[in-house]
Amino acid sequence: MTRRTFKAMGTDIELLVEAEKPEGALAAAEAEFHRLEALLSRFRPDSELSQLNERGSLRAGPDLLEVVRLGIQARRQTGGRFDLTVHDAVVASGYDRTFDELPAEGAAPAGGSRCGGGVRVDGNRIELDEGVRLDFGGIGKGYAAENAATILGTAGPCLVNAGGDVATRGGSWPIGVETADGALTIELATGGLATSGRDRRRWQRAGKELHHLIDPLTGKPAAGDLLRATVIAPDAIQAEVWAKALFLAGSHAAAEEADAHGLPCVLVTETGETRLAGGLG
Repeated sequence: MTRRTFKAMGTDIELLVEAEKPEGALAAAEAEFHRLEALLSRFRPDSELSQLNERGSLRAGPDLLEVVRLGIQARRQTGGRFDLTVHDAVVASGYDRTFDELPAEGAAPAGGSRCGGGVRVDGNRIELDEGVRLDFGGIGKGYAAENAATILGTAGPCLVNAGGDVATRGGSWPIGVETADGALTIELATGGLATSGRDRRRWQRAGKELHHLIDPLTGKPAAGDLLRATVIAPDAIQAEVWAKALFLAGSHAAAEEADAHGLPCVLVTETGETRLAGGLG
């Protein structure tokens, strides 16, 4: 087993592969993260995403087009709970720079911002409604994890962990998942895993704790009863989408929805309860 770690997309990236000569594939998988970060980051003014947000319309490259298509599909599948148009709401809540640069405390946030605006793809052109800007956040990491796993998988069975967004190719991988009172181990043989929670990226403004998971209905950080939701899905992108959607649904509705869709998940409430759903038990 060979392991490589590095920083990209504002988080710690871990690559694991079982191969005799993995160096070339490891280097290529790492390069893919840096390539996609340069295209998809809202924090880089020269990124393709920033150009789209500034202009409102752009003839885009294949990666930006694909992530936007995936986001549009995810908004439809989740009834609007997953929404790429949360950019202004995230910024208004105080997350206006990279998390490493974000002050732990500050003045009161500007308040909620409108989400749910129009996003259209016509050929290779993306068009946004006036005033709409996109934030890829977790789906960008999931997309990068899947791309990197495809590259790394050419060398042998592998796992890619992008700050909790996990993609695999071959093999069987024990993944530790936090519960309310410890951890449980999930054996991941295929697919991906992701966790959405308000116990990680958080900060205070005017004495109030805020976090990065925006509820598109209110345009403000979500205020449900879940602390975090971990989901297993066919790939890291879908796991990321559904982790966010179930987190916003709240513990009771999330468990019912996970069961209905066959999405194995671990739900941890703010009161210290752990619920397993979607066939996990």
